[in-house]
Amino acid sequence: MMKKLVIVGNGMAGIKCVEEILDLEPDQFQITIFGAEPRPGYNRVLLSKMLQDESSFEHIVTHNWAWYEENGVRLYAGERVCGIDIAARTVETESGIKEPYDMLILATGSLPFIPSIPGARKQGVIAFRNVGDCETMAEYAKTYEKATVIGGGLLGLEAAQGLLNLGMEVEVVHNAQYLMNRQLDRAAAVLLQRELEQQGMRFHLAKKTVNIMGRNRAQGLMFSDGNRLETDLVVLAVGIRPNIELAQGSGLKVNHAIVVDDYMRTSIPGIYAVGECAEHRGISYGLVAPLYEQCKVLAKVICGRETAPYEGSVPYAQLKVAGIQVFSAGDIREEGNETAVMEYDGIRGIYKKVMMRNSAVTGAILFGDTAESTSLLGMVRRGAPVAELATQDKGKGVSRAEEEAAKLSDEETVCACNGVSKGTILRAITIDKLKTVDEVKSRTKASASCGGCRPLVAALLKNGSSLSGISGAVAAPAVQEAVPVCGCTHYDHDSLKTAMMTAQCRTPVEVVSRLGWTRQQGCGFCRPAVLYYLESLGLRDRSASGQWVGDVAIQAAVQHSGESASTSLCFVNFMDLNGESQLISESIQIDGEAFAEVAWLKERLSAVWGRRALPAPIAVAVCPGPEYPGGVLVHDIGLSRSPAGWEVYAGGHAEHPVRQGRLIGVEENTEEAVLMAAACLQMYRYNARYGEKMWEWIERTDILVLRENVLDAALRSELAGSLCVDKAERVTG
Repeated sequence: MMKKLVIVGNGMAGIKCVEEILDLEPDQFQITIFGAEPRPGYNRVLLSKMLQDESSFEHIVTHNWAWYEENGVRLYAGERVCGIDIAARTVETESGIKEPYDMLILATGSLPFIPSIPGARKQGVIAFRNVGDCETMAEYAKTYEKATVIGGGLLGLEAAQGLLNLGMEVEVVHNAQYLMNRQLDRAAAVLLQRELEQQGMRFHLAKKTVNIMGRNRAQGLMFSDGNRLETDLVVLAVGIRPNIELAQGSGLKVNHAIVVDDYMRTSIPGIYAVGECAEHRGISYGLVAPLYEQCKVLAKVICGRETAPYEGSVPYAQLKVAGIQVFSAGDIREEGNETAVMEYDGIRGIYKKVMMRNSAVTGAILFGDTAESTSLLGMVRRGAPVAELATQDKGKGVSRAEEEAAKLSDEETVCACNGVSKGTILRAITIDKLKTVDEVKSRTKASASCGGCRPLVAALLKNGSSLSGISGAVAAPAVQEAVPVCGCTHYDHDSLKTAMMTAQCRTPVEVVSRLGWTRQQGCGFCRPAVLYYLESLGLRDRSASGQWVGDVAIQAAVQHSGESASTSLCFVNFMDLNGESQLISESIQIDGEAFAEVAWLKERLSAVWGRRALPAPIAVAVCPGPEYPGGVLVHDIGLSRSPAGWEVYAGGHAEHPVRQGRLIGVEENTEEAVLMAAACLQMYRYNARYGEKMWEWIERTDILVLRENVLDAALRSELAGSLCVDKAERVTG
């Protein structure tokens, strides 16, 4: 006679247990699952993808309705279990369904933590935990424009990215000094913040929210320092708490979560707990990989098989935001650890840090390139000696992902979430003749959960058996994932410019209609970008109104927010507009001739450049000589008098991360220096993406390309001349 196995919870942990049990003993149990949500099983890790990629729910379903039927599993979807009768061995739902059990698994997961902030229960305040929350956010985005996410951790940033792609303006409020402070150090967090700001997020760090304002619905936040922030939607993403109400009411031993032993057994025989609702050795895990490790142990216990005890897991995290790679594993705190390896590449935006204790690897952080995540996670798990880090030779002509794939033995795990080894993937590729990563995912479940191992899977797929411990395969250079301008369009900045020129769009309305915008009115990110590209590409029809739609209210809102094709250009030199010394000590005597020359140069630059449409604000520094601290090396464009003439610099940046301006060239004649600087500015206008600062554009492209164009006399004259033409068109247009 088949035993009755009941699972309370149709989430990832509950279904994984069922999968493992069916693999071991497909005919031993009559399995019943109760799920509070009226849906089949789906990958909660990919919830943000529903918002980021505008994917439908079907794209994140892991087990459709047919799977339950085919495997003889009875699913009660939308049925919340409210009680357990320990003596009668039955569970009861809120609707009155009673189900007997021989064995009971509690996989009730977790609930969003709702902070005790006045107004947290108002309309317009939601959590981000399930499909219903995603649907609510999408509905709000159709009506409102401003969203605020409280919480700068993993979940909060993924929610913020999703809201951006829905076309909303997004502010992130975090109570710590930097983002993801539990998984990253300050250096990695600064890089992350820079990338996210380029995508359109705005941040308020070290802020404590004390009130959610609004009469009937959320309309703003008040901080402890007295400052306020207007908003239409508040998303709470400050953490989770184990869902233990059912266990508490049934007499199970509960601490922070349901207490279990090394075999996932609770305090009552025949009842087990797994996943986020379980507490093992004082720790409850909220990540996929530990949950799946617990499920493998529990499945063997349920089926009466011998198994090693569950001894805990190494926590690790991977951010799932388009275009950004972030990985963190183990103990990355400075206290009690030492830094074993730290690598920083500011140009490519890549950061690596490995921590050690007593010469053993204890933690790791990767930003910008996470190909090493699998091997580093393995080192952290086994406390590998730091000497192993020194033996990792860099391969020549291969990508980092292929290099890491080649290092792994066939027995080592590639997909930590689903426990898929390199050998399993290679065998599937060879035997089933798999051609794509999605085929590998379908066949082996590698990369089916968090997706962090996808680059390694792609590397194995690319080179097949040649990566079975053999290095040296030549890889194509990695292509950075293109990030859409916003949620109103699938175009990234570069493809948008190309599409606008191809379609000959001359007004915002034509851009919306011809290029398939999802929101006719656009949003706070694409509106100024489109206006800028129309202006800088010479496409804009000045006889048209420039409105996005024929709605006066929307146009007024655009004007009120300050959106336009123009961005500020300011001059920073050794004098203010009244000729007073600002950046020079009073003890320095300024030569009258130098003073006059710089004043003339500033006037000339102002006349030539005027009020230009710029991708980002530009600061220009002018200095009469090396003895004057004019700051030319830390501004976007700098001109400094030297014995050889006027030195022209570009790409400086005074704020973090500080960048020193690069020398473009030297001109004896002041007028030629103006032309060289103007050519630099015009080339930047032509080629940069909206919102991209000059130093970022130079690092993304190549300083040599800029020099080659600007130092060529004919090209320099053409570029500088076109800047003047642009101004004439603006004046007469």
